[in-house]
Formats: sequence, structure tokens, C-alpha cells
Amino acid sequence: MAEGNVAGREAGIGPGAGYALRPVGVEDVWRWVGAGWTDFRRAMPFSLAYGAVFTGVGVALVAGLFASGLSAVVPVAAGAFALVGPLVAVGLYEISRRLEAGEPLAWRPILLVRTAAPDQIALIGVALLLLLMVWARAAQLLFALFSHEDYVVLSQFASWVLTDRDGLLMLVIGTVIGAGIGLFVFAISALSLPLLMHRDVDVATAIGLSLTAMRRYPRAMLLWAWIIAAATAAGLAAGLVGLCIVFPMIGHATWHAYRHMIVSPGEARG
Repeated sequence: MAEGNVAGREAGIGPGAGYALRPVGVEDVWRWVGAGWTDFRRAMPFSLAYGAVFTGVGVALVAGLFASGLSAVVPVAAGAFALVGPLVAVGLYEISRRLEAGEPLAWRPILLVRTAAPDQIALIGVALLLLLMVWARAAQLLFALFSHEDYVVLSQFASWVLTDRDGLLMLVIGTVIGAGIGLFVFAISALSLPLLMHRDVDVATAIGLSLTAMRRYPRAMLLWAWIIAAATAAGLAAGLVGLCIVFPMIGHATWHAYRHMIVSPGEARG
């Protein structure tokens, strides 16, 4: 792409130097969704199986919580599950990369992805784990604050949340906090994880590019975040089964978002 069509070059560290961002509009976001759906259909056996495994783990987790009388923890677990989704989707990025490059699809390279910067991806994994712990702790504190810890048992949590004023207030505040954490996770991982899977880039540069995209193109990036949240909520509302389709489609679309927005040094010079 010509230099004039590149929004600006980001100063990087080490191998990440020289990467740049292309401008993006809201119409491009829908193109990513369409491209994600196309990849899902082209690699349906792999994408659907990948989504089924992700969904199966979620179903097993929810079933275990219900069986243990911890149904009140399900919303927290669902939120935590969504926070780690971008990291789990690395195999889906690899599927889309192979489709783009015309390489054959096979389970071994998809499940054992040879990422370009595994140590840097591990650092993002640690960051996501810390944010997950923050979310779990915030949920625990909210429950203790609004239930007064003396009359709401976990088995009565759902009815309390929906019928009690304190329960409803806790739900609203918890949703706002969860949305804030989720938006931050999106901001640091929307472009960084597929970039780190594909290129040998340091984590500071990768996250910096992702955050810069949020700052420069807030309308498009917030629309993309809203689509991900709405699709994930729809999948959860469908008893998690919808995630078999939603999760891989979002993963594939994320790859196309990265390929559209981030320009490597060689591409920028071309």
C-alpha cells in the first residue's frame, strides 16, 4: 500500500519497529465480519470443531457450578470465559492465516500453533489472567457489599438479583465494571494477539498498536467491540451452543481486522 494511505508509523522496540496503521471506517468492520463468516464456511469442519471444544469446556464449567450449588458464580465465570477468549482463539487466527496463504488445513499445526512471538503472547496471557482475577475479586466484593453476607445464599442468588433492589443495583454496577474490564481487554488484545501470532514483535509494540487503533478510530473499534459483545451474549443466551458458531467466526474476523489495519514495514514501503 502506498505510504500516503498509511495513517502513521508507530515507534517500536526491537523487531516491532516500523509497523503502521491503515485508516479504518465503520464500513470496514462489517467487511471483517463478512470475511470471518467466509473463513468459517471455508474451514467449517475445523472451525466448528474448534468452537465446539471451546463451548464444551464452558458447558462443563457451568454444569459443574450448578452441580456444586454455585449457580450464582455462573455470571462471573461467563465473564471470565469471555476475557480469555482472545487468547484461546490463536488457533482460529492460524486457520485464517493458512486460508489466506493457500496452505493446507490440518489439526496438528492448528492446535500446536507455532507462533512468531510465543514469549510475548505468554506475557499477554499473564495480563489477561491478572485482569480475570481483578474481575473475580470485584464480583466477590460487590456480592459481599450488597448482600450484607448474612441472608443471601448462593442457591437463591438469581431470584434475589431479579427481585431485590440491592440485587438489581449490584447487577447494574457489576455489569458496568465487567464492561469496563472487557473493553480494556479488547483494547489491548484486539490487534496485538493476531499480530504476535503472525510476526516477531515485542508485546509493548503490539499492545501499543492496538491501543493506538482505539484512540485514532474509536467509532470503528467500538463498533467492533459492540459486535463481539452482542454476538457473545447471543451465543451465551442460546445455552452456550451458539458459541460453536459465534466464537470461531469472531476469531476469523479478528484475523481480518488485524490484516486490514496493521501494515508491516515491508508492506508499508510497498
